[in-house]
Amino acid sequence: MRASAEIKPDPSGAPGDGLHLALLIEEGRGEWHARRIVRSLEAMGARVTVSSLPHCAFDTGLESGIDIPGFKGRLPDGVFVRSISAGTLEQITFRLGLLHALRESGVRVWNDARAIERCVDKSQTTFLLHKNGIPTPRTRVCETLPHALEYTEGLDRPLVVKPIFGSQGKGIGRIEQQSELPAPETVDQMYYMQDYVPPKDGLYEDWRVLATRHRVVAAMTRRGTNWVTNIHQGGKARVHLPDAEMVSVSMAAMRAVDADYAGIDLIRTADGELQVLEVNSNPAWRGLQGVADVNIAWSIAEDFLKTVLEHRAASGIPVAVES
Repeated sequence: MRASAEIKPDPSGAPGDGLHLALLIEEGRGEWHARRIVRSLEAMGARVTVSSLPHCAFDTGLESGIDIPGFKGRLPDGVFVRSISAGTLEQITFRLGLLHALRESGVRVWNDARAIERCVDKSQTTFLLHKNGIPTPRTRVCETLPHALEYTEGLDRPLVVKPIFGSQGKGIGRIEQQSELPAPETVDQMYYMQDYVPPKDGLYEDWRVLATRHRVVAAMTRRGTNWVTNIHQGGKARVHLPDAEMVSVSMAAMRAVDADYAGIDLIRTADGELQVLEVNSNPAWRGLQGVADVNIAWSIAEDFLKTVLEHRAASGIPVAVES
């Protein structure tokens, strides 16, 4: 019988004692993942303040220059980012700027702005995978319909067309001929076109690996009745023990985008090559937790805390003391 993921391990000691951490979530949402991260960090002795980036501010009247609710102008000992929240271009730029500023101020941020920027833009992720020699389907990303038409002239293979910004399998389509290209206004004039990886023996299957810098935490195989196997699109999950190749490729993909934790989507070609489809810097794991034996939130919180402590020790930064 699978052990309950809600039963937290009994920590030996309190490694987070004295730490005041910030957890940033999407504004106005009760966050299933965040609640479990908070409980885990608090069980490890840390104090956690939950807020969101829209409530933070730059303030040159403060010594730190950054105002995060609950910190009285001080800087947190570490920041865990669950979401930067949806917003306008100006708002997103501002929020990423805050994360950049926290990093420049010596705060360990999980994931920091650089990793988020690399992963939220699928074209950057694909380029970095290719640059680092990590197998990924051939991809062409270009602006405007005329350039997409030029690439698909005499198309001899199916392509997957994805939004550059997107998740959970939303907005993904497959085309077999040039005439099926989506209208430019439906894709914001951006065409992300990736070679379709056909199933082996008619089995639609891929894998999601959840990892941190320290380890692979859990993995699952996703199977569906069609080529989109995402859980939110009807795919069925079951726990999977990744082999050495999956672990190696997943960790290499993490390093390519310089992420602290991520969800890595893998697929195997008909001739057996393992390829990386995407790297998600804000992975959900509710579906994975439903099949996994490990307490995922605890494992992620444990590795986050370990990284914060290592960073502060290496930087000679004392733990903040609340007045």
